[in-house]
Amino acid sequence: MAPTARSGSGRPIRFILPPAELPAYEQHIHATGEVPTRADDWHDFFNALAWCVWPHTKSACNDLHLREQAARSAAGLPGRGPLRDALTQFDECGIVVVSTDPDIPALLAAHAWEEAFWNRRAQLLASTRFLIFGHGSWDQLRQPFFGLCAKAIYRHVDAAWLALPAAQRQRETDAWLAARFTDPLHPFANAALSPLPLLGIPGVTPDNAVPDYYRDTRQFRPKRLSPKKTAVPGPGA
Repeated sequence: MAPTARSGSGRPIRFILPPAELPAYEQHIHATGEVPTRADDWHDFFNALAWCVWPHTKSACNDLHLREQAARSAAGLPGRGPLRDALTQFDECGIVVVSTDPDIPALLAAHAWEEAFWNRRAQLLASTRFLIFGHGSWDQLRQPFFGLCAKAIYRHVDAAWLALPAAQRQRETDAWLAARFTDPLHPFANAALSPLPLLGIPGVTPDNAVPDYYRDTRQFRPKRLSPKKTAVPGPGA
């Protein structure tokens, strides 16, 4: 069990072996609190851990799945829709990058990889924490591979946050992230997620201990420029 976790409907979370015939995954969790968890499966193991350490956010995501499904059904829209796809993507490979230095998240979001990860390495290590949400990413980090990437949400905090014990920082970030997902003024969407090469984080691989590592654009890709809109000629042009 995850002692403090609840499904989107408020039912206590329990981890069960998958039944022979499983109803829709998110719907089953929402209705029963039962999270199908395969034995001896690392992916499902990390999902169970995620329910334990991100209980508020996992609950919020579960509720959003059901709300969006109901809304699309009422509107006669087919398929899962972009919101549910974004939620699933973050559930698999999401990461929250929390920093007391606003320049670090800005540089990472701009894909200024060498500047953030190397030129400002000491600054990044002192100011920034990488909190992985996605259970798929935790599974992949058991054997990191070239190009391993997460989807990041960036957050700027004051210096007092870093002084908190690690467990308290985790709980506080969980509450913040759950509120972020359910904020009606800033609806969650795929546009809120930014790619982050996990092997760029100092210490994840010994290979990133030299600046040339960050110059390989196969892994550290520059940010794509949005195509410029073509101006529509006015009368008489």
